[in-house]
Amino acid sequence: MSLPHAILTALLEKPSSGLDLTRRFDKSIGYFWSATHQQIYRELGKLEAEGHIRALPSQQPARGQKKSYEVLPAGRAELARWTAASQDPKPYRETLFLRLRAAAAIGTEGVAGIEADLRRHLELHRRQLSEYEVIEQRDFPPGKDSPQDRLQHLILRAGIDLETFWTRWLTHALEEFAELPDQSR
Repeated sequence: MSLPHAILTALLEKPSSGLDLTRRFDKSIGYFWSATHQQIYRELGKLEAEGHIRALPSQQPARGQKKSYEVLPAGRAELARWTAASQDPKPYRETLFLRLRAAAAIGTEGVAGIEADLRRHLELHRRQLSEYEVIEQRDFPPGKDSPQDRLQHLILRAGIDLETFWTRWLTHALEEFAELPDQSR
């Protein structure tokens, strides 16, 4: 249910074409809500059919020209309704945790593969953390504290905190693996 709301949010921030939305999803929005090009275009069609968005009039009639969309009052009202609604946290699913649990259940088989994956995950999370910290330095200097800036910074801080958790946990997990008897690795 959240993809249409992610699109409405992005369009309220800046009227955009489907291609522009895809690029934005590949960047900022995609850090916490991903969508494919096809999903975005499919959802744009639904939102337009529901009267939540409309294609902006084109400057020049041209066949195949990309359409830009804007949010209509009904779309803004839907986004306000959804934003105000209460939602429970979603159950967390992590394949790596399940693999560790399976390794504990079956014994030492496959533990070396998990250890290598822990190292790979650690590197990926370190890179993501570094990228978030660069964004924070660039986009949120001291004194940039409008309500919009503060809310966007809060989202970024969540990403930084999650990546910090993962880098610490993975480092700890690798320390635990180093303590396992050699025959288990």
